[in-house]
Amino acid sequence: MIRKMLLLTSLLVCMLPSLLFAGEVINLNRNWKFSLGDFTQASESKFPDNEWISTHLPHSFSIPYFMWKDVYSGYGWYRKEIVMPPQWKGKQISIEFEGVFIQCEVFLNGKKIGEHVGGYTGFNYDLTPFMKLGKNLLAVRVNNIWKAGVAPRAGDHQFSGGIYRDVYLHIKNPLHIAWNGTAVSTPVVSKQAATIEVQTEINNRSTEPQTLVMRTEIVSPAGVVVTKTESKATLTARSNQIISQKLPSLSSPQLWHPTTPYLYTAISTILKDGKETDRTETTFGIRWFEWTADKGFFLNGEHLYLLGANVHQDHAGWGDAVTNTGFYRDVKLMKEAGFNTIRGSHYPHDPAFSKACDELGILFFPENAFWGMGGSSGDRFGWGTPSSSCYPPHPSDQDAFDQSVLSQLKELILIHRNSPSITAWSLSNEAFFTDDPTEKRMKALLNAATDSVHKWDPTRLVAIGGCQRRGLDQLGKNQIAFYNGDGATFAAPGVPSMVSEYGSVTTHRPGKFAPGWGDLEDGFNRPQWRGGQIIWCGFDHGTVGGEGLATMGLVDYFRIPKRAWYWYQSAYAKGESTPSEPQWAQPGIPSRIKLTADKMTLSAPDGTDDTQILITIIDNKGQHISNEIPVTLRIKSGPGTFPTGNSIQFMPPSDKEASDISIRDGMAAIEFRSYHAGTTIIEATAQGLPTTTLKIVTLGTPTWESEGKPTTASLPYKRFHLVDKTPMTGDGELLLAKNRPSAVSSTSELSSKGLANDGDEQSSWFANITDKNPWWRVDLEASYDLNTIQLIFPLGTNCRYIVEVSSDIKTWQQIAEGNKALPETKTQIFKGNLGNNIRSVRIRFTQGAGGLSEVKIGGTPSSK
Repeated sequence: MIRKMLLLTSLLVCMLPSLLFAGEVINLNRNWKFSLGDFTQASESKFPDNEWISTHLPHSFSIPYFMWKDVYSGYGWYRKEIVMPPQWKGKQISIEFEGVFIQCEVFLNGKKIGEHVGGYTGFNYDLTPFMKLGKNLLAVRVNNIWKAGVAPRAGDHQFSGGIYRDVYLHIKNPLHIAWNGTAVSTPVVSKQAATIEVQTEINNRSTEPQTLVMRTEIVSPAGVVVTKTESKATLTARSNQIISQKLPSLSSPQLWHPTTPYLYTAISTILKDGKETDRTETTFGIRWFEWTADKGFFLNGEHLYLLGANVHQDHAGWGDAVTNTGFYRDVKLMKEAGFNTIRGSHYPHDPAFSKACDELGILFFPENAFWGMGGSSGDRFGWGTPSSSCYPPHPSDQDAFDQSVLSQLKELILIHRNSPSITAWSLSNEAFFTDDPTEKRMKALLNAATDSVHKWDPTRLVAIGGCQRRGLDQLGKNQIAFYNGDGATFAAPGVPSMVSEYGSVTTHRPGKFAPGWGDLEDGFNRPQWRGGQIIWCGFDHGTVGGEGLATMGLVDYFRIPKRAWYWYQSAYAKGESTPSEPQWAQPGIPSRIKLTADKMTLSAPDGTDDTQILITIIDNKGQHISNEIPVTLRIKSGPGTFPTGNSIQFMPPSDKEASDISIRDGMAAIEFRSYHAGTTIIEATAQGLPTTTLKIVTLGTPTWESEGKPTTASLPYKRFHLVDKTPMTGDGELLLAKNRPSAVSSTSELSSKGLANDGDEQSSWFANITDKNPWWRVDLEASYDLNTIQLIFPLGTNCRYIVEVSSDIKTWQQIAEGNKALPETKTQIFKGNLGNNIRSVRIRFTQGAGGLSEVKIGGTPSSK
């Protein structure tokens, strides 16, 4: 659908009547009132909101946010005035929210018009019965409170509340195409021809039957109509109908591919008595996929090995409230590194994200928000820790949870189904991290989700993300097995598969010029049966798990590449068998600040566009140097804002809390946006260096001058600290090691390394009898401060051993040693401060045979 990004303010709405036509879409991101907290009668027009802050969308409760582990959890209210002109009378008026986390209630003029639960999918409501001529008060009550029966229940990211994606007002005739009502498919495709089918849902909101002609035209990437059709239909009063059309076959289609991302457009027009009543445009691509268990993945009949990155959605300062342009930059960065695939970890992403994948040529795996993370169980922890049972342990929550997962999955498919980049729908991530009694229901939900996808979108296969435990890779039929972590070492599973997570190098920028293959061991070893490999992860991101989880990206939180990104660009994009390392910046004498932006003109002042401003410290020869000195950006004149308001200061990482907004290796960056048209002058200053300025122009209306040159307020950054935070694990809940990836020196016949942390004390791992230096190791997949390690040995074991911990799985520190000499002594426990910022624990046997029945570990997420 064409989105004419017109700005809805009270002044502008009064000017709109002469411009409106059927099918108008109006951006509602500007000029909201907001306040944290819950308020009675805040939905009423007369409620006093003078003390509330003025803000714009996209917006997050946590702005400004800089990758800290804690965020506010509670309520927030948004209010906005909409003025209805006389020309809207008789029109159908609806509102679309692209994403609100995690629950919202929408009110118009004090009346509740709808409630939505689920933080990552869009929804819309009909405002027509509630609108009145003149002023209308739109109010939205939002909360990000953890809920036992709502997905997701846990995760290694952040869960800030807010209306954090775009909002649009739709003005339509009563006879119109439904919201996301067009579905385009290409059931038969070859290089010689393609068949196109279009299903269009029509709404008749009038009180009379309506006879119409549905016209569908297919426009080529060059802008030429290449095939079309028309169908007649009659809708009864206040009814919906789906019109299915098969268009004449298209010869020699231009196939969508990462190297040639050709996009077609379906123009859908409703004609009533020869006059147009609604018109939408839907972009799509022509291509076909094939997944095989023995030969991998094929696109358009040709084998393609998928090389990808996992991507979270949040950006420095703005948190989850990212512009469409910000998502485009993210996809572009992954494309420029040489990747051909992105996995949308681990929830539905913004529509602009899949659109960027379509346009830039990146295969995309969207994922539903059904996932869990190990280390804990039950319901006690909320968002305060990264872990909780993936599936609700209490029967009273389970039906609601099933509905939450399935409804979000349906919305995901409805919104993104026309995207040609989407290769399969991923149902989950690591759902095996669930309490043992709920395993059967968890699997039943995955099977129900699979059946639902085949019904809602029969054109694509289904993937189960993180399926390396509890037999999830063998569930159902027509599924793709996504293996995470040590699943990268599995042999051919006999089903279509790929490695969906590997790597996990934890480092701040600049890091090392190396790929960080992790469990993959050798990223150039690509078995024929494997569909591809996807690194964890593309970008640093905020997470309740702390810095150890946050800094695993190839690109830092401010969207500056680390050195590992350049390794991939050399190996993947340039195809160098031995990647050549660039010359890196060295310490020098700072001479001035180089200030640049990825673009100097913003297309609209409505929260859909922004620019990334880059700071580089250079010497007197103009060369980038690695000195880390405090630098301040200020808006000298004009509109626009940083996430911290009118200024932002970047500090060296040695400056503790202030270093959350950091300058590293002589570089810093931040995204700048403007909600007024006009020219903004930004200046950069540092002690002892000359001031540098940059000019950013924002197009459109209203202008900064026309609205009285409003000043941008200061929004100082401060880390948020949770009060009365419950520790994630205690002496009785040692779950950090359960079902985590493990490694061993060797394994005896009929044994398995995973038997030492599968939760079953009756099963055991044994080293091979010929192994002279046996050891067993677990990867906690995040950084923890450990307080308990419990070792349970097989009966009859006689051995000596050393317990070691590591922050990087390379350098090890001994924290304990033990002597399991007596056959009746089965369990040994170590307590106290067993190491901070620990990623891995290893048991190394120094005497006797190596064997473990169970390893249990307790601790809390590391702040650093």
